[in-house]
Amino acid sequence: MKQSIAVKLTQLTIRLEELNQLLSSEEATANLDNYRKLNREHAEIEPVVALYKAYTQGEEDIAAAEEMAADPAMREFAEAEISETRERLAGLEKQLQTELLPKDPNDERNIFLEIRAGTGGDESALFSADLFRMYTRYAERQRWQVEIMSQSQSELGGYKEVIARIAGQGAYSKLKFESGGHRVQRVPTTETQGRIHTSACTVAVLPEVDAVADVVLNPAEMRIDTFRASGAGGQHINKTDSAIRITHLPTGIVVECQDDRSQHKNKARALAVLAARIKDQQVRAQNQKTAAERKSLIGSGDRSERIRTYNFPQGRITDHRINLTLYKIAAIMDGDLDELTGALSAEHQAELLAALGEDTAA
Repeated sequence: MKQSIAVKLTQLTIRLEELNQLLSSEEATANLDNYRKLNREHAEIEPVVALYKAYTQGEEDIAAAEEMAADPAMREFAEAEISETRERLAGLEKQLQTELLPKDPNDERNIFLEIRAGTGGDESALFSADLFRMYTRYAERQRWQVEIMSQSQSELGGYKEVIARIAGQGAYSKLKFESGGHRVQRVPTTETQGRIHTSACTVAVLPEVDAVADVVLNPAEMRIDTFRASGAGGQHINKTDSAIRITHLPTGIVVECQDDRSQHKNKARALAVLAARIKDQQVRAQNQKTAAERKSLIGSGDRSERIRTYNFPQGRITDHRINLTLYKIAAIMDGDLDELTGALSAEHQAELLAALGEDTAA
């Protein structure tokens, strides 16, 4: 085990002893908020310290077995004990490293998925619809719920823009690396000469926020406009001003919602999306401060960053951030994203482990 990681674990062991004393004191419940905070910290640290104690006990067992090996009559038994314990320690060390990784507080949150057509005109809008179907099918496999919040359809049936709320355990943890530019190379159905076209869409995955706790929306800083909803081809056009457009004046963020006939529901949905976008902007501003120190292997997540190419003639999908190419485009477009999301998560975890060593060494 690296010395830097051992030092960190020793510090956690000392902190657990401090927490035990604090929680067992007579004044522990005098401040209930602080008491709950200490309990949460205790619950997070205790399993890590238990693993570390098992690790140090293993080291002591090896030392004792090495002494025993000096006796010829016990050597074979001692060597077997040493081999078995070292194997166990390797597994414990891996568990400890994983436990020490910083937890993303948003991982268990629901998300807002935003897909927008980019370069490529009608073909880009059709690809937006294909991407939305891909994520919807993936959500179905995960038994998550999908609710369209807002949509702007193209004349050929694609999406100029579609925003959906996806609710389910671990939604953000599974899809947070999907933000960025998605490029498609294929022969459009409207192409008569069989030429391959390239177009692109942008995807944004935003964790749903607790509006009260995470983002304060000041009514004085918002301009709310109402207008009549419109649909593709003149269908389902409301005759009342039920559509809502909210402009957040300090940031310039604009959110529209017109999918429901109820103005009240459209406003509630628009406010939820607005809060998520404001929080996302705040997080990105914070991340930019540390980006110069260490750029994530997964990428910056910038909307303009090309993260993936879908090449239909060759039947392949390439994720450019981790140089992963899979020749299973049909399955992936039908929602089989586990191999992609798993590889991205594994790469991110590897980066965090490397950073852990650097931070504890500093």
